[in-house]
Amino acid sequence: MALTQGAYYLVFGAWSLVHIDSFQKVTGRKTDLWLVKTVGLLLVAIGGGLIFAAAGPQFVPGLIFIAMASAAALLGIELVYVRKRVISPIYLADALVELGFVVWWALCLARG
Repeated sequence: MALTQGAYYLVFGAWSLVHIDSFQKVTGRKTDLWLVKTVGLLLVAIGGGLIFAAAGPQFVPGLIFIAMASAAALLGIELVYVRKRVISPIYLADALVELGFVVWWALCLARG
């Protein structure tokens, strides 16, 4: 699970860094490209950490918190700002993915 979320964050975080034009073509024009790239770098960092952790024998509570909290934060931001028409409705597709990560982690925690 951490590998899946990590790879997703790594790929989509890097996208805005590697090819901002195609990123904006899909997600809509942005006025603050520095902010887009900052979020991209943070996603790359979180994704890399999750991938690194997936190779280990166990997960510490802090890692699970970061995985769930980052997914919940992105979900909330996307829902609020799509509703306010600040960002494109395409972000609702990512919101579904983020919801899936939160639920997936919650089910794993419930199972122990």
